[in-house]
Amino acid sequence: MNRATALRTLGALMAAPLSASWAQGTAATAQPLRVVASFSILGDMVRQVAGPLAEVHTLVGPGGDAHVFEPRPADAQKLAQADLVVLNGLHLEGWMDRLIQASGFKGRRVVASDGVTPRLLDGHPDPHAWQSLRLAAIYVRNIQSALKAARPQQAARIDPLAGRYLADIQALDTRVRGQIGALTPAQRRAVTTHDAFGYFAAEYGVTWLAPQGWTTAEEVSAKDVARVVRELRAQHVRALFLESAGDPRLMQQIAREAGVRIGGELYADTLSPPGGPADTYLHLFEHNVRTMLQAMRGS
Repeated sequence: MNRATALRTLGALMAAPLSASWAQGTAATAQPLRVVASFSILGDMVRQVAGPLAEVHTLVGPGGDAHVFEPRPADAQKLAQADLVVLNGLHLEGWMDRLIQASGFKGRRVVASDGVTPRLLDGHPDPHAWQSLRLAAIYVRNIQSALKAARPQQAARIDPLAGRYLADIQALDTRVRGQIGALTPAQRRAVTTHDAFGYFAAEYGVTWLAPQGWTTAEEVSAKDVARVVRELRAQHVRALFLESAGDPRLMQQIAREAGVRIGGELYADTLSPPGGPADTYLHLFEHNVRTMLQAMRGS
């Protein structure tokens, strides 16, 4: 489809009537706040804080990869109808500015990572700040503030939901620190497909290796693979993990060459479908830590 055709298609969609799911209620105060979240983890955070006050649409759904996502015309239509868009920031959603411009979105843009001091590599930020529960609390407070600004009359309903969610995050953070802290430094070493767990490593004292950088769009060279295999052998790492949204063949190759058993599957950038082991952000974190501990202990 050429650019002119794409713009005509998008224009037709913009002129279409609102879908029934967005058109509930007639008064602005009665209608749920229409929120678009860039990917599944943020979508869950918004739902936890907003409860029934918001109708949340997630652009990159469970199992999707926000690093390489390609928006569709239907995504632009959904965004055009939204009151808020919540994105991670830190250069995760390189496609978002183009989508906002194409959609004609007039609502408020909320960057969940505002206030996070990012890890940097060659001046580029690591976007995976949700891999620290302490930093995830910053995300939640930013979402809470944005929802209250959009619906100030509902602050008395939003604040208790956010408070309970923050308490759950704090309790899990305390538990994870104790569980990881009980391991020896030699056990607290792991390998995953791409470098998505740097914030986790810094927060909980784990050494992570990865053949791929901060984005899954990066190409992996034979030199990268050889480096990881050497480090695996030198450091006697025994915790090697697949990623739920990644191609398993790379890690299977590394496991064979290093003589290390794969210790399970982690969820780095996405939730699982409903009913899966990581269908909420807190379930994701619990699943990941449980999987890590089992492999790191050698059990």
